[in-house]
Amino acid sequence: MMKGMESELKDLNSKPPKSNGNINTVRDDRPLLKSDSVSSSTTNAVDLQDLEKKFAPYVRRDVYGTMGRGDLAPKEKLLLGFALVTLLPIRVILATTVLVVYYLICRFCTLFSTPNREDEQDDYSRLRGWRRSVIVWCGKVLSRAMLFVFGFYWIPESTTSFTQENKPQSEEMERPGVIISNHVSYLDILYHMSSSFPSFVAKRSVAKLPLVGLISKCLGCIYVQRESKSSDFKGVSAVATERIQEAHQNKYAPLMMLFPEGTTTNGDFLLPFKTGGFLAKAPVLPVILKYNYQRFSPAWDSISGVRHVIFLLCQFVNYIEVIKLPVYYPSQQEMDDPKLYASNVRRLMASEGNLTLSDIGLAEKRIYHAALNEQICIQ
Repeated sequence: MMKGMESELKDLNSKPPKSNGNINTVRDDRPLLKSDSVSSSTTNAVDLQDLEKKFAPYVRRDVYGTMGRGDLAPKEKLLLGFALVTLLPIRVILATTVLVVYYLICRFCTLFSTPNREDEQDDYSRLRGWRRSVIVWCGKVLSRAMLFVFGFYWIPESTTSFTQENKPQSEEMERPGVIISNHVSYLDILYHMSSSFPSFVAKRSVAKLPLVGLISKCLGCIYVQRESKSSDFKGVSAVATERIQEAHQNKYAPLMMLFPEGTTTNGDFLLPFKTGGFLAKAPVLPVILKYNYQRFSPAWDSISGVRHVIFLLCQFVNYIEVIKLPVYYPSQQEMDDPKLYASNVRRLMASEGNLTLSDIGLAEKRIYHAALNEQICIQ
């Protein structure tokens, strides 16, 4: 489910801004390479070090190694084995309990209610009164409880400030329409649910999942078909723009939450932003998530979902740091040019979060994963 929450609102024809980093990267709009497009004569020339240099934003650097399959030291094996038989089952039971409890709360609050079916989205985010209050409050509390179960006992939050010349005079116009965040892990979803309970973009199949499906409808998720045609993409983009404008103008409307990178990284880089979250011309609230680690990185990059969950739950303590920037108000020039708006917000977040800008994207991530799995070779 969490994997499906990656932002699909992208400008398919946009060119990513140039990187300030020194890594060897490729353009985000380059098509996916086919296995028959790679010269077999250069297969042996590519090794793991070359791959890590070329695809640095997706490289795992924790003690578990690439794809979580590295050789562990005896001490690490002992700790992992102990956690597998003690900590893991306890956390699985507690996490399942939290999920079921919140599902039952959502089920109770939506009894005899008809979901909103505008734009074919089918959600309960438009509920009002005590029903909505209970869903939101319990959602925030139980999401934080879930993070606690996962080992995130403390979540330090800090704020930064910068001078803005475009701040509106009206208090109503100061309200952001969308939260813009870097994307590191499916855990990002839980943090934002515990903080502001916003609406996300999710794969259409998420709505049909047991337990999670109803919860996603209560969040007011916008559902997309990941392999959809451009016509469907335009429809989703229009729905998201309307939701962002509504959240900006109506304080009772749920905020939108977008990951404009479109995929996850290892947390040290910031990929090019898609323009979908900036088309509404509304102010945005940038939030930066940083996962500090000693043994296992919570970043979901080059590791399978099951292996990631097991290793995560076997860590006695996990760490996340949150940096909240002030609401960013676009200038008239940025309103007229969503690419410029997205690029400026991206560079600000990279500067405030000490992140390295990279030009590669989801296409290169797939190539890297395929290479790691020895499915294709990279020249």
